This record gives sequence, structure tokens and C-alpha cells, in this order.
Amino acid sequence: MSPQRPRASALLPLTVVVLVVCGVLSLTAVTMEVGWGGVLPGLALAAVPVGPVLATVLWLDRHEAEPPHLLAFAFGWGACVASLGALVLNTGVSRLLDRAVGDVTNTSVLVAPVVEETLKGLGVLLLLLRQRRQFDGVVDGIVYAAFVGVGFAYLENVLYLGRALGDGHPSSLVAVFVLRCLVSPFAHPLFTMAVGVGLGIAARRRRPLHRAGAPLLGLAVAVVLHALWNASAGSGAATFVETFLLLQVPVFAAAVAVALAARAREARLIGRHLQVYVRTGWLGEGEVEMLASGRLRRQARSAAAGPGGRTAVRAVREFQETATELAFRRDRVRRGTSRPAPEEELELLQRLAAQRASVLGLLPRAGGG
Repeated sequence: MSPQRPRASALLPLTVVVLVVCGVLSLTAVTMEVGWGGVLPGLALAAVPVGPVLATVLWLDRHEAEPPHLLAFAFGWGACVASLGALVLNTGVSRLLDRAVGDVTNTSVLVAPVVEETLKGLGVLLLLLRQRRQFDGVVDGIVYAAFVGVGFAYLENVLYLGRALGDGHPSSLVAVFVLRCLVSPFAHPLFTMAVGVGLGIAARRRRPLHRAGAPLLGLAVAVVLHALWNASAGSGAATFVETFLLLQVPVFAAAVAVALAARAREARLIGRHLQVYVRTGWLGEGEVEMLASGRLRRQARSAAAGPGGRTAVRAVREFQETATELAFRRDRVRRGTSRPAPEEELELLQRLAAQRASVLGLLPRAGGG
């Protein structure tokens, strides 16, 4: 582990520079098209759905909160790198097709979904490759993919809102804002979540066929959903409403069901893998019961808030996350996707013991044990 930390530290400034440069270039390209009069209001209006969508995504990630810097990278990749790549490649590929086969009018269906979903998916893939310890399965894939999708949608919405402002018709701006920010704020996150599910499955598999096939299948699903969405958006209000109700709403419901099922599976995994620490005296049975239940986790934090305030709540949360990290680590070792590292497990157990000592009086009452 120690040899990897310097490399990770050295990559951080470079990563920030890349994101900032790409973000400036993307914003510059948008500004050149819609002007400052379109960009500045667009930046404000496009931010409206960002908070609620991200809060919904984070609600799914209750067992082991992802590191904020990785979530920031995911959002930045979507808003800066993927958006810049899409601006360049969508235009370039469209021109190549125009020269090769003549006038291509439906590039939003044939070109944009492939380009954009590939670029967004690359951000999630990078997180999987560089931060393997933080990528434990489908839930993590969904969370990171959704953050990438929200970032991409934010910059794209700035462009569309800026164009609507330039039309000089308030009705155009209202229509774009309602459609993109209120009716379909989950569209881009939903598309990219399909890639995230595929990568989450790959993270838990050893067979090369599964590790390559699941992400590719997820990408194909993302491209098809994106293409259908773009096709419906360009086919008139009636077709869009039909597609939204008959396809997008069921797909969204299915995505929520997949996410909830994956989270429930994580809860069972936590309870199963932490039992060994009950037998060895590191944890109590009631504590494992609490750690394997989202409801009891919340109760434990609420019980700690009364006598100890925010400090106690933070201590309970850290205890819960350390225990979850231990469970996920044991699961990775069992599946053979991570090598056994007794010194790492001992370090986590010592941290858990210290955290447990400070909140032990609160947990039994909160967890019912």
C-alpha cells in the first residue's frame, strides 16, 4: 500500500489541472455559441436540479459513503472532460459522416449517444481502475455513474438554456427548463447508470468474460436508452410524452429497483461477513444486527445525537463505515478479486476497536442489542 500513496498524491494535482483546463475549454466553447448573456443565466438555471438529484443518489449509498474527492472527480469528469470530448467528437464525427454519406440529419440519434455514453463511461472505468478498494459493486457503480451523468447534464443544460435565451422568446426558455431540468433531470444519470451497473458487476467477478462483457452490455443499454430518448425528443410533443410514459418511466422504476436490490444485498453481505468478528470478540451480535440494517444504522446515529450531539453522531457514522469497509474487504478476498492482507485487516480492526470504545454505550440502545 505504501508505494501506491506517493503515486496517488502526485496524480492529484495533475487530475485537478486536467479537470480545470477541460472545464474552462468547455465553458469557453459554450460561451462562444450563446454569449455571456446566455451562459450566466444558464449556469444558474442548470444548477436547480443538481442538488436534489445528487441527494437522491447519495441516499442509495448509505452503507459506505464514497470519498468526497472521488465523487467530485466523477462530477468533474462529466461536466468538464466528457462534455468537452462530446463537443469536439459529436461535431467531428458528424462532419465525417456528412462527407462520407451525405447529409446526416439524425446525428443526435446515431452519433451523440455512442460518443457521450462512451466518454461518460470512461470516467467510471477510470475510478474502478484507479480506486479499486473504493469500488465494491453495483451500488458504487450506480453512484459514480450518476455523478458523472449529473455533471455532464449540467454543462449540456447550460448550452441548451443559453440557446433558448438567445431565441428571444420566453416560452422557449420555459419549455427547455421544464423539459430538461424538471421533467427529465435523471435522464443522463440514468443512461450512465447502466454502465455503472455493468462495471459494478465486473468488479465482483473474476472471469474475463464477465469482467469485459458486463460493462460492454451496460454501455450498449446506455446507448440504446439515450438514442431512444433523443429520437423521442425530436419527434414532437405527442411522441415524446408517449416515450416518456411507456419507456422512460418504467426504465427509471427498474433502475430504482436494481439500486434498492443491490443495496439490500450489501446489507446481507455486511451481516454475513461481520459474524466472524462476533466470534472473535471484536463486535457484539447486536452491533452486527445494527450494521446490517439501514433502519438500525439511522436509529443508532439518532440515539447518539441526544447525549453526544454532532460529535457522537460522527463517531457512530465512522464506526459504521469502518465496519462496512471490513465486511467489503472480506468479501473481495473471498471472491478472489483482492489479495489477503492481514496487516490491513488488523489496522482496520484496531481502528474499529477505538471507535467502538467511544460509542459502545450508545449502540446497544440504538440497535436494540
